[in-house]
Amino acid sequence: MPPSTDDAVVADIPLALVRDLYTGMYRIRQCEDQLNTAFARNLFPGYIHSYLGQEACAVGVCAALRQDDCIVSTHRGRGHYLAKGMALKPMMAEMFGKATGIGGGRGGEMHAADPARGILGGNGIVGGGIPYAAGAAYSAVLDGIDRVTVAFFGDGASNQGAFHETLNLAAAWKLPLLFVCENNMYAEMTPFKETVNETDIARRAVGYGIPGVVVDGNDVLAVLAAARTAVARARAGDGPTLLELKTYRTGGHFQGDPCKYRTREEEALWKSRDPLPRFRALALQRGAFDEAGLAALEVRLAAEITEAIDFSLASPDPDPASALDHVYAP
Repeated sequence: MPPSTDDAVVADIPLALVRDLYTGMYRIRQCEDQLNTAFARNLFPGYIHSYLGQEACAVGVCAALRQDDCIVSTHRGRGHYLAKGMALKPMMAEMFGKATGIGGGRGGEMHAADPARGILGGNGIVGGGIPYAAGAAYSAVLDGIDRVTVAFFGDGASNQGAFHETLNLAAAWKLPLLFVCENNMYAEMTPFKETVNETDIARRAVGYGIPGVVVDGNDVLAVLAAARTAVARARAGDGPTLLELKTYRTGGHFQGDPCKYRTREEEALWKSRDPLPRFRALALQRGAFDEAGLAALEVRLAAEITEAIDFSLASPDPDPASALDHVYAP
């Protein structure tokens, strides 16, 4: 694993930001935990691709962005949506395919979007969102504004041609684009180390003449520090950066995946590196919370998620008569 943030960096983080980062991570964790429970009770339509264990990646990167900056997500996108500011109830209703969802129930789990927040959508195609993240970055260049775009993707997408083609173009044109690879070690059920000779994806940046940085993706402050550097570089017109966030999928590829392709010892090791209790301890140590205040926050956030799920379950399904609406922009 790459080194964690040192004491000097930790001491320099304002307490208000420490509170915001923990709040964001815990909200995502509760969202994933409660959706998994709803799925187990047969209340959720389709599959759930859980973001459990990767909360520090989304929260750390999005904390370095402005509201007008853009992100492009993946099939495992709820953490990105919440970290970038998508409203909870419309997001949750979209997960359940309801008419009150942010996309009217048309996007479902993998294709939610909120352009007003710079959230340009998820994508069910491995690596499919990377090229249109380049389009969003290029639009900022054409408009003469300093907006930055982030392309989130997994380790499996790093072996797609779209990744290399977009990385080459973004480097050549110095696009304001961050390539953020959440390397959770598995492309669906295939161990990443079995498909490559070089397991540090960030090293590929050398071939395109841009910075490539390996980051402990379970250390939210390390992610934030690396993202801030990359965002500043992009905003200044110096081009893209490839960030590789080393992390781990706590659950399987989808909810119900028996995970027979990895050992229980490996799972226990990564559970000991869980980003949430790790940052919780730091927040208490820094005095950002006391134990009672932190427990009260956690209860409140859990209740918010429960309320959003109840809202979704009570919401109507989309009207079949509207099936052809929104095919074309007005």
